[in-house]
Amino acid sequence: MQSFYGSIRSVRWHSLKIVEYKTTKSRSLRPVIPDTDKVSFSLTIANDKEAVEEVKNQREIPDIKPGYIIQLKVEVPDNKRRVSILKGIVIARRNAGLNTTFRLRRLVAGVGVESLFPLYSPNIKEIKVLDKKKVRRAKLYYLRDRMNPLKK
Repeated sequence: MQSFYGSIRSVRWHSLKIVEYKTTKSRSLRPVIPDTDKVSFSLTIANDKEAVEEVKNQREIPDIKPGYIIQLKVEVPDNKRRVSILKGIVIARRNAGLNTTFRLRRLVAGVGVESLFPLYSPNIKEIKVLDKKKVRRAKLYYLRDRMNPLKK
């Protein structure tokens, strides 16, 4: 065993796998990633991109950004025949490949309601962009206090 600044390796359990951590001179623990994990990680990214392209080919999905006022036609999971129409402003978007989500804020009976939707969900039948508001932020959480953009 060497000094703390040497190449001491410690082993910890991480998500049901043993991961080796190597101590460096900056005293930070960094995982030692085997080459097989890097290859499998790049393959999952490629599969994710293929799945996104497949969904985009099946139906038209417009580019949605924060500040857009959109209208959604969503199938209710409880009753497959009923399609509800939701109109609101996009206040956030999280890009994660096939798991990309956006947060929609709308007024229901004078009360603000936020809903989180997966962009590539099969329950979303149609996305229509009604208006584009100019914003300078990626997350519009300040609209929780004031909801005037929807009141025209």
